[in-house]
Amino acid sequence: MKHFVLFTLFAALMGGSLQSQNVMISNSNYPEEPSIKINPKNPRFIVAGANLNNYFFSSDTGRTWQQGILTSPYGVWGDPVIDVDTAGHFYFFHLSNPPTGSWIDRIVCQKSTNNGQTWSPGTFTGLNGTKAQDKHWSVVDRNTNTIYLTWTQFDVYGSSNAADSSIILFSKSTDGGETWTTPVRINKKAGDCIDSDNTVEGAVPAIGPQGEIYVTWAGPAGIRFDRSTDGGLTWLDDDILIDPMPGGWDYDIPGISRCNGLPITRCDLSGGPFHGTIYVNWTDQRNGSNDTDVWLAKSTDGGNTWSAPKRVNDDAPGKHQFFTWMDLDQATGWLWFVFYDRRNYNDNHTDVFLAVSMDGGETFINKKISESPFLPNAGVFFGDYTNISAYNNIIRPIWTRLQGGQLSVWTDITPVDQILTGTQQKDTANPAIEIETYPNPANEKFYLSFKIHASSQVTLKIYDPLGRCVATPIDSVIYSYGKHVIELEPSHLGLAAGNYLCVLSYENKTVTRKITIN
Repeated sequence: MKHFVLFTLFAALMGGSLQSQNVMISNSNYPEEPSIKINPKNPRFIVAGANLNNYFFSSDTGRTWQQGILTSPYGVWGDPVIDVDTAGHFYFFHLSNPPTGSWIDRIVCQKSTNNGQTWSPGTFTGLNGTKAQDKHWSVVDRNTNTIYLTWTQFDVYGSSNAADSSIILFSKSTDGGETWTTPVRINKKAGDCIDSDNTVEGAVPAIGPQGEIYVTWAGPAGIRFDRSTDGGLTWLDDDILIDPMPGGWDYDIPGISRCNGLPITRCDLSGGPFHGTIYVNWTDQRNGSNDTDVWLAKSTDGGNTWSAPKRVNDDAPGKHQFFTWMDLDQATGWLWFVFYDRRNYNDNHTDVFLAVSMDGGETFINKKISESPFLPNAGVFFGDYTNISAYNNIIRPIWTRLQGGQLSVWTDITPVDQILTGTQQKDTANPAIEIETYPNPANEKFYLSFKIHASSQVTLKIYDPLGRCVATPIDSVIYSYGKHVIELEPSHLGLAAGNYLCVLSYENKTVTRKITIN
């Protein structure tokens, strides 16, 4: 049995009436490019950051926020990355702007021991003369409390000189960010310094089940993967190709000053059925410059081989979904995604969507979480990423919004049950399938009725309130056009009295319904 109960899901199945809510974190000091982190040691505490030097902290799981301005003797120049260690201490990683020396000449780490209220002056890694250190990300090994950090080093930022190159660097701290190892290069094929498709960027690390360090990034050789099994002392002889990333990671989105689809890496350490699976999430325009999509690939053998990418957004082709981020709830093994989405418009109006996969990245539920659309303007820099943090069924995305010329950063506290069951939003993205469960509540048997408009492969899974898949009555079966009624007997499925979610997957789409067994 899981150690962590999905409380809000269980409450909703018992008849709760929890409501969704967008929460504005701040609209002061021009915040954008946000990062957020839940403290798994005490999830009441959440810390966030935004360009250039904004920090925010909450002690009530993100319902209310306080904020401050980060300062450091090394300067603060954006690219905020928030992390938390096993003691509940938070870290704010950022670029530098020292009073003497070179702009972005190191990666700075500032630490908070009081849940984000105040911060240390900071330490740093990566200082290498005038070379630029940029686009970093971190991960904490929950078994050892070691902090791992990866980023891009530019010989000369923005240079088009063929003699200048970009590489991926790695450093770690074993003493809570007080000191850092000398950075080492981990990628084999260098990039240029232009800060575009042929530059190596977006290195995001993850921890494997035996303490392995997994890192992915994008560049001229597509999305690449590297691995260390000895704490970063040695790495693979050759980087492994995950995906060629057709069209590259740097592309245009109308109304956005610049946009990238750099990869995000996570590994399942939940102890569930997908334990050890590595996931990589990104966006690209392989289907054309007017069709940006969110993708997910996975590896079940430590990164040696990778699946073909699956499309996360479940709308019809031809719209833009961009600035994705992904987290993995290590209490449930579920994958959570946040991204901007224009499926509902023919202009630049933009929504924010959440997506979740409960079956190891095979199927996805999409949910619009922004309460109203907004209209970006290419003249206002929007940042380079969104972010999301998930722990024990507390899901906190963070994004930037532009309204009336005012930038703001937001989160959402929609309960998981409403995301899964779609109680706030009809599944308009999937009109080709309808689902019903009856009678409800049920006793000795119940029926699941669904309609499909074309011959399709269908899977039905049933989940209990702990988020476990307890039955798969239909497993990748081809059903013909029309209406189908499936008779289900709880005793034959091993379903005791209680509350369950029926999750019906049809191609790349998923619909859920609740069922109570008496």
